[in-house]
Parts: sequence; C-alpha cells; structure tokens
Amino acid sequence: MSVEVVEQENGVASEEVVSPEMLIKHPLQNMWSLWFYKNDRTKSWEENLMEIVPFDTVEDFWALYNHLEVVSKIPLGCDYALFKHGIKPMWEDSRNKQGGRWLLNIQKAQRGTDLNNYWLEILLCMIGEAFDEYSDDVCGAVVQIRNKGDKLAVWTADIKHQDAIMKIGRTIKDRLNLHQRNVIGYEAHTDTQVKNTVKYYDKGTMTVYC
Repeated sequence: MSVEVVEQENGVASEEVVSPEMLIKHPLQNMWSLWFYKNDRTKSWEENLMEIVPFDTVEDFWALYNHLEVVSKIPLGCDYALFKHGIKPMWEDSRNKQGGRWLLNIQKAQRGTDLNNYWLEILLCMIGEAFDEYSDDVCGAVVQIRNKGDKLAVWTADIKHQDAIMKIGRTIKDRLNLHQRNVIGYEAHTDTQVKNTVKYYDKGTMTVYC
C-alpha cells in the first residue's frame, strides 16, 4: 500500500492510503501510434502525415483521446489513423503491402450522429484485441473526413488470410451494431492503387465473393 499526503480545507495535512491498483497503469498487448494527416496542398502527402504520439497503456490511450478534437470536428480532407507502433499508415509500408482494408462509407448525415461512436469503437476493438486469435492480422485503422462522405477503414496484414479477414469484418459489423443489410467491402491495397478493386463482402455469413 502507498500513503498519499492530502491537505484538507482547514490546512491540516492528513495521510490517505492509496491502493496499488490506483498507481499502476494497465498495459496494452501492443504499442500503438496515433497519426494525423493535414490537408495542406503546399506540402507532399508524406509531409502532411504526422505521428502524434505512441502509447501502450489504457490510461495513456484515454488521456490522449480525451485531449483530441473529436473526429467529426477535424477539417475536411484530414485523417486520423491509429496503427501498431512501427507501422506507417501507408500502402508502401512493408507490413501493409500484402494486405487490404475493410471499408465503411459513411454518409455526411451520419457525421454528427454515428461517426464519433464508430471511430471510438474501432479504436477500442483494436487496442483491446477484440479480434481474438486474428488480432495480430490487424495493422491499424484510418478515418477520412471528406466532402462527399467520410470513410472508416480497418487495415489487415495479408489478403491471403481469409479466415482472419472474415472474422475481423464480422466483428466490426457486430461492434458497430450495423444491420445485416449494411454490406461492408474488403479490398486489397494493390487493387485500390490501380482503381480496379477485387472485394470480399461480409453479408453476415461466411460467403466470400471475389
């Protein structure tokens, strides 16, 4: 047990016993880094991408999240990204090259109602390893604020890991409480780059369409 000195209103100091659990932070399984993409057309894409801070405990996550602007309030053209520390939120990163992303398109009308909750839930899924044995396949997530509608994506490491992809997709739909009619698509990064996407669809079943 630890003892903390507390000054009372009458100016008299007293000792208060503090539980060790209150002094010890709760470690996460992985270290994560938050990134911000600023839409500055005078700079290159990589110059606009900034790593804000890494964290590896529950308490540090909430300290960071509670001091950030909520995602629905960041300027148009900007992104937040949360990735495992050491992985950059770009296709070219060696740990992203063979992977793809589950993509959820969010209507502008949902920005003020659903977007913040969706983004927070995805963050909690990732840092809480909610994808069970397939959590290692998750690289990170990106939310993009755009004029025509926002995008929320969870990036995975390898498009060949179809069991992992489907588990991650079903978990996303479940945690976001999406209706089964809400189809989310999975696309390989290589296909996204050439605008010729090959997609796997999660319709609440194990069926995979190519």
